[in-house]
Amino acid sequence: MIWRHWFAAAARRRAWRRRAQIVLLAADGVENKEIAVRLGTMPNTVAKWRRRFAEQRLDGLYDEPRPGAPRQIGDEEIAETIRLTLETTPPDATHWSLRSMARAVGHAPSTIHRIWTAFGLQPHRAESFKLSSDALFVEKVRDIVGLYLNPPERALVLCVDEKSQIQALDRSQPVLPMRPGQIERRSHDYVRHGTLSLFAALDAATGKIIGRCFKRHRAQEFLKFLREIEANVPRDLDIHIVMDNYATHKTSAIRNFFVKRPRWHIHFTADGGVMAQPGRTLLCQPDRKADPARRAPLHRRIGSGNHRLHRRR
Repeated sequence: MIWRHWFAAAARRRAWRRRAQIVLLAADGVENKEIAVRLGTMPNTVAKWRRRFAEQRLDGLYDEPRPGAPRQIGDEEIAETIRLTLETTPPDATHWSLRSMARAVGHAPSTIHRIWTAFGLQPHRAESFKLSSDALFVEKVRDIVGLYLNPPERALVLCVDEKSQIQALDRSQPVLPMRPGQIERRSHDYVRHGTLSLFAALDAATGKIIGRCFKRHRAQEFLKFLREIEANVPRDLDIHIVMDNYATHKTSAIRNFFVKRPRWHIHFTADGGVMAQPGRTLLCQPDRKADPARRAPLHRRIGSGNHRLHRRR
């Protein structure tokens, strides 16, 4: 039983796991060659760890001290480096770098790198998070997750979102294309063409997006976009919409639209939850990943205000 527990505890360390497997298989009477085949190793490796275990028991499965120069930094210094990394910041920056920490503790940057790597410390990285205060958070999550885990028959699920205040910018002069010995060149200044709002509906199953741009971001524009969705979805399919709790989604005009159309089903995300932002994802894609037609200035691309967008990876 102790072997099973030791094996599970060491699963995160690949070498220890393999050594435990070797001993367990040997205890079951499996020969060295067969153990080597099962674990993808060599018979002499199997024999080595069987011998080490027979001589030293569990201690024999740990690595022996490696040859080389003795350690130049002690455990207390390592602990102090970790404490400074977690609890302090440098006086002239927002987070520690290898060089600034090395100067602070008197060690080489490579030593700091090894310490940070060993303990999984990455001061230069940060992630965002949001704790929802929605009282119906659990119910809404179950509703949306269940929609994808157990989708209804003859239905299309769309994630709807909008991106407002998009700046329609254009370069003041045409882009000069790349030539032999000359890279592509663009003017440093640009011309403003106002702002736009993009409404988008993503079909996560296929990656297709229905999008439309408007000059304003009101319930009237959202209602027009819903009609755009309805025109693009076959009449024999139900429409399930996943969207956030923005005010334009809950006006009387929008509610009346849904009431008169029984094939529409609405699923609101929890307050503070970001579960559907296809429009913003599209706008964050670099121009170099778009086809030549979409590399035209934004205000020209959406001139008609009615087009279908396709996600590109």
